[in-house]
Amino acid sequence: MSVKEVMRDAEDRMKKTLSTLQQSYATVRSGKASVQMLDGIRVDYYGTMTPLNQMASVSSPEAHLLVVQPWDKEAVDGIVRAIQTSDLNLNPQVDGQIIRIPIPALTEERRKELVKVVKKMAEESKVAVRNIRRDANDSLKKIEKSKDISEDQRADAEDEVQTLTDQHIEQIDDLAQDKENEVMQV
Repeated sequence: MSVKEVMRDAEDRMKKTLSTLQQSYATVRSGKASVQMLDGIRVDYYGTMTPLNQMASVSSPEAHLLVVQPWDKEAVDGIVRAIQTSDLNLNPQVDGQIIRIPIPALTEERRKELVKVVKKMAEESKVAVRNIRRDANDSLKKIEKSKDISEDQRADAEDEVQTLTDQHIEQIDDLAQDKENEVMQV
């Protein structure tokens, strides 16, 4: 493995960590309806736990309403049950074969709980980025040990890895701050 490959691998993995954090933030309720809110919901569909988005279309026609249209009318009860038992605190209403989910405004207490969740997700992502930095530095030391690069080249590469780490941690902080502001907005 070369220094360039180590750097490319570290950068790719850090970008994936950032992408995963963005996807996780999409599922955090902020008082506005978002179709991604229901991404984590799995429905017991004929004995198989199936993701909701694979058995129904989900749309958000209004800022405080989600509409779920199951492709199989037999799945309506299972979908309603799955939404009610999720930790989203939503109360779906069945209207024929359509499920309407009003998104209530968040209480101040719930907003503060969600901010804690957002901060925890950010911290987990930072730990992941730091672990990637550690792995990259270990790889650089192995390359130096095999006499493919000098000690100075390794030190320079480690500085690059640190710069990459700092950039991604700053992006994580920015994402977390944006999500906190979104959650706390009344």
